[in-house]
Amino acid sequence: MRSMSTRPTPTLREQYLWQIPITTRWADNDVYGHVNNVVYYAFFDTVINRYLIEVGGLDIHRGDTIGLCVASGCSYHAPVAYPDALEGHLRVVHLGTSSVRYEIGIFRAGDERSVADGHFTHVFVGRSDRKPMPIPSGTRDALERVLVRGAS
Repeated sequence: MRSMSTRPTPTLREQYLWQIPITTRWADNDVYGHVNNVVYYAFFDTVINRYLIEVGGLDIHRGDTIGLCVASGCSYHAPVAYPDALEGHLRVVHLGTSSVRYEIGIFRAGDERSVADGHFTHVFVGRSDRKPMPIPSGTRDALERVLVRGAS
């Protein structure tokens, strides 16, 4: 376990292999005037699933295999607020038979250092029985394209 005195450092955009723009919304701000922490998890989910659908060919409505989140976390480095333009950057740091661990960096558009870094683990399971199954080949191929060994 990491000591509370050890502060995680922001990642750099060059450490990631895929990105998409993220639009903040007025409702993302909380009473303290910045994007609420829970919204970052929605950003992570959006970045990952957009990649899986657009690049990996994952059929979220009719596919036999679905990905379930079994672990996630986030380190916050700097606040952002509506109407900041953001980018979600993605890499894979572990690719198993039925599981994958992603790392996601959230950046202000054009900035080199992340404002938040997250991790997210999916286990791929059968849609009907929820038992682990191998990652579908098209999805696996897409995940291998953003795999970075030794990133964590």
